Amino acid sequence: MVCGMVKAFDFVKLEPLPPKPRARGIVEIRGPYYTSVTLGYLKDILDDWGEYIDGYKFAGGSMRLLERERVKEIIKVCHDNGVYVSTGGFVERVIVEGSDAVDRYIEECKSLGFDVVEVSSGLANIPVEDKVEIVKRVKDAGLKPKPEVSVMIGAGAGTHVRGYKIKLRSLQEVVKEVEAHIKAGAEILMLESEGITEDLPQSKWRTDIVKKLVDKFGMERWMFEASDPPVFKWYLTTFGRDVSVFIDHTQIVEFTAWKLKLWGDRKIWGSKVYRYRARS
Repeated sequence: MVCGMVKAFDFVKLEPLPPKPRARGIVEIRGPYYTSVTLGYLKDILDDWGEYIDGYKFAGGSMRLLERERVKEIIKVCHDNGVYVSTGGFVERVIVEGSDAVDRYIEECKSLGFDVVEVSSGLANIPVEDKVEIVKRVKDAGLKPKPEVSVMIGAGAGTHVRGYKIKLRSLQEVVKEVEAHIKAGAEILMLESEGITEDLPQSKWRTDIVKKLVDKFGMERWMFEASDPPVFKWYLTTFGRDVSVFIDHTQIVEFTAWKLKLWGDRKIWGSKVYRYRARS
């Protein structure tokens, strides 16, 4: 997208969006996993909607299925559009191959041009102290670590589909992990949606946990997984446009419409009656 050009219907007011790179209100989209998101498709998405996208995430280790040069091409397209690129939580699969593999993984992330290395342990049983050491190693490599924190044990990769029995961590455990990651140099953390909102009726969402974590650490510390429209709408209406979220690439238009108060949110209209008077 060529920024600075006049948009259609520019007489309709929108809330202004600060230019990239943005320090708050960051929007990261999911790349290949549930759908392939080919290079051509990604180019089209960024041509039209790149102004509203801050980050792009390979999910489920999907970059392992591609040739190195194709991964570099994808990363370059993102960088050309002012979009950073994240690994997703692939390190928890890499660690199965051993500690040396984790070191090689971080080195290859840097050589390929990744910006952010997510450090998750949704499926892998990785002690917090080991996750913290990985965060330190990522930061030492000149990359940005983004630890993923979850209140649900064994969360991720569709565990809900298999009838997973929910096991939750205490808020105290979560807080202790967050403090350790911040001490290790992490600037932003991802809050996993499982155990908070995912697959739960809205009446059972653990919004109390979200609010307590925001109160304790500040909203700027968090990116929230919000891959369902009712969820990202709750985050927007609760915390405002400066909230940072991870959403699916298919949701970027609806999310932006809500964020900029273009469409959807009933607060735009309120209870006022709007009349039309034809010009004579």
